[in-house]
Amino acid sequence: VQLQASGGGLVQAGDSLRLSCAASGRTFSYYAMGWFRQAPGKEREFVATISGSGGTTRYADSVKGRFTISRDNAKNTMYLQMNSLKPEDAAVYYCAARNTGTAATTYSSYGYWGQGTQVTVSS
Repeated sequence: VQLQASGGGLVQAGDSLRLSCAASGRTFSYYAMGWFRQAPGKEREFVATISGSGGTTRYADSVKGRFTISRDNAKNTMYLQMNSLKPEDAAVYYCAARNTGTAATTYSSYGYWGQGTQVTVSS
């Protein structure tokens, strides 16, 4: 599966942004998907995951209540709605897919990665 992330940009603290991850290849619903992010000088960290059916979602504590992960299997696209953005949310955001429909929170669980999209949040 090939992944293409988009939707990043420069926003102010408190603003919202929606990221998209378009997938091509095998049947999209086969893959559980995830969002990770990496800030300069830091390790890549888990943000959110969603199962292949979309019925299960999990979030990092730092984004719970502010971010919402979703997917449209008919459009082969996953989304991350980010509300109430904070300067500490600034990072390159990566979408990822794994070879099973079960959601997962660990980096090593994912075998396919998109190229990343930059999110910058000014205070």
